[in-house]
Amino acid sequence: MVYDSEAILLTNLDYGASRVRAYNKQGAEASLEDAMDQLDETRNISLLCSAKYQQELSWYHGRRVWGQAFNVGDLVLRLIQSNKDRHKLSLPWEGPYVIAEVLRLGTYKLKTIDSEVFVNA
Repeated sequence: MVYDSEAILLTNLDYGASRVRAYNKQGAEASLEDAMDQLDETRNISLLCSAKYQQELSWYHGRRVWGQAFNVGDLVLRLIQSNKDRHKLSLPWEGPYVIAEVLRLGTYKLKTIDSEVFVNA
């Protein structure tokens, strides 16, 4: 199976079919070069469209999603990371925990209500 072309039977070669006689090697090579140029152009267009989509998605996300910063003493819930011994109706969150320390933006040290520092297990 050959894409974008047809197979030629041996009998067509032997008896000189019109399709075989009309074949021009220079014209075929020029056509192939044109197709390769169009392929590069199509790739560049698709790359530009993808970059434009990513920019619009980033702009939409930046406008719609608001960052949240927590302070020491705030109550938070923690997403359960492991699904071991859980079923689909289990709650995805555990807690509440208290923010014990802000390590950096988006990273916090948690403690329980009883002032025990939470250890990630």
